[in-house]
Amino acid sequence: MAFQKAVKGTALIGGGAIATVFGLSQFSQYRNKHGALVQVQAAEGAPVRKDHLPTREQQILALQTSGEFDVLVIGGGATGCGCALDAATRGLKTALLERDDFSSGTSSRSTKLIHGGVRYLQKAIMKLDFEQYRMVKEALEERAHLLQSAPHLSAPLPIMLPIYKWWQLPYYWIGIKLYDLVAGSQCLKSSYVLTKARALELFPMLRKDRLVGAIVYYDGQHNDARMNLAIALTAARYGAATANYTEVRHLLKSTDPGSGRQRICGVRCRDVLTGKEFDVRAKCVINATGPFTDSVRKMDDQEVPNICQPSAGVHIVMPGYYSPDNMGLLDPATSDGRVIFFLPWEKMTIAGTTDSPTDVTSHPIPTEEDINFILSEVRNYLGADVEVRRGDVLAAWSGIRPLVTDPNSKDTQSISRNHVVAISDSGLVTIAGGKWTTYRAMARDTIDAAIQEHNLKAGSSKTMGLQLEGAQHWSPTLYIRLVQDYGLESEVAQHLASTYGDKAFEVAKIAQVTGKRWPIVGKRLVSEFPYIEAEVVYGVKEYARTAVDMISRRTRLAFLNVQAAEEALPRIVDIMGKELNWSEQKKKEELETAKTFLYYEMGYKVKTDQLTDRSEISLGPSDIERYKKRFRMFDKDKKGFITILDVQRVLESISVQIAENTLHEILNEVDLNKNGQVELNEFLQVRSGSRGG
Repeated sequence: MAFQKAVKGTALIGGGAIATVFGLSQFSQYRNKHGALVQVQAAEGAPVRKDHLPTREQQILALQTSGEFDVLVIGGGATGCGCALDAATRGLKTALLERDDFSSGTSSRSTKLIHGGVRYLQKAIMKLDFEQYRMVKEALEERAHLLQSAPHLSAPLPIMLPIYKWWQLPYYWIGIKLYDLVAGSQCLKSSYVLTKARALELFPMLRKDRLVGAIVYYDGQHNDARMNLAIALTAARYGAATANYTEVRHLLKSTDPGSGRQRICGVRCRDVLTGKEFDVRAKCVINATGPFTDSVRKMDDQEVPNICQPSAGVHIVMPGYYSPDNMGLLDPATSDGRVIFFLPWEKMTIAGTTDSPTDVTSHPIPTEEDINFILSEVRNYLGADVEVRRGDVLAAWSGIRPLVTDPNSKDTQSISRNHVVAISDSGLVTIAGGKWTTYRAMARDTIDAAIQEHNLKAGSSKTMGLQLEGAQHWSPTLYIRLVQDYGLESEVAQHLASTYGDKAFEVAKIAQVTGKRWPIVGKRLVSEFPYIEAEVVYGVKEYARTAVDMISRRTRLAFLNVQAAEEALPRIVDIMGKELNWSEQKKKEELETAKTFLYYEMGYKVKTDQLTDRSEISLGPSDIERYKKRFRMFDKDKKGFITILDVQRVLESISVQIAENTLHEILNEVDLNKNGQVELNEFLQVRSGSRGG
């Protein structure tokens, strides 16, 4: 009864606010519906899409021999690739240069959400900030576009907001309903209120005590690195000369005969893989380098003030049993006022993010402090019967969000939550700020500004309604054809369909025969993940050039389980070595570089550093050393973990026989994070626990 009264009271309290936002939304809804036909026609009016994807070598050759480009984009993240796609589909001669791999920076290290930003709408209403409202409105419109342009890589996700105080129910209900209303016709699904019993039924891991009920709303989720790559590949198919591992050394300038001013006319760049340097001429150069925005701006003018204020966001990945398969969780007010998401992703659970000032670096590293903060917040929302363990963190990463101050604004100290397009005196067009969800709108605004500034001949943007790589002939049941036509495992087929879309057939065609009755084809890289060896071969065609590219962006192994990624590395390096003609020395270097990446950037180091943390392991230094030696007796290959084969080998050496089933049971008890192997910290925790009874 009290629950019903609270909901009824909520409707009365929120009526005025909802009516206000509803009025603001109506015109935008009408405009969207009225313009939908025009947008689709614009997409259809784009240049011809190539069936054949050029090789990287062909792209490098095109950069060197194609003469002057209309637009040259620096930066291969979501925004840079979006700019290249927007320009290419308008018929502009386009080039894109990325010094690392596509999506190697912030664009692959997000929360994996496609969202408008619930907290930004809250601030917009509380502070009567129309700019924030506009940003949320645009993001919600772009959310709908992104879900439609790559349905194989994205999907709506219900997110639960648990309520622990009665007064919060009307407050949050109003906010979430306003979020639905601002989305208007682009609302994915209507939000709804749950009773306590229903909330626990849908999210059984939730803390039960003092739970009043919950509110569920919908946002989108995607595979961010693959989405970024899909944008880059689509741009390449529309004729853009896109090249990863091509570093800009400096900007080229010439004197404008009309004004006498120095104007940018191209770049000097270097192929990182071969060391060869060459010039690329362009009428317009676009700086879309995210956190590195200021470094490119200073290539243009050393005296220009910094506009980027980098912020680090750390995420962790935990086993899938920490969350339901299709329900996320939002903590709207953490102990320090930040927002934490707790989401199912790729059959695992992702939690984050933090938000703290940082220095700009190409190799951000997650800290133990941030990891423990996230774990602490997760514990606050999960039931007492769910033990949140540090050892369950399978991967962790830090991404640098490029917050910016608007150089065009009088108040240059205030951070802009929206994106900023700035043009220097020499014609450098800089796009900065914004968010993943709005990459297409950011690209559209950037190319619009470039056309106006440089008098380029092109029409309006044609990317609304444009389907990305793999989306054209994808359907939710495509994976069934992969199983039936090629003999792939159902899990592998579903993974291929949701990763490559209609290009999954190209991967299946090159999949190796397993030699088993079933599956007929598709050798897995590691047993517990659906990634297969054929994806490594196909990844090279998608411009992967290092082992890190393969474990982190063509597959997502490094982001899901660092130990599984390390286990797959030798085979990945062997396959890539064959495809790219690597020497034995090169293969060794790739292996070491990838291990270093996992160790520092994907959380392996912080996991190793905390193995002997006294807060979890109550052993003295001498005991720890003794047990470490015992552990190493089993782990003769220095893998960092013990498997059942290691135990069998030691038992055979001392002539002791134990049944294999019994061994599995013993190992399963010691294997605290249930990943099929016993790490040093688990070994020490068990020894510590046995001493403490």
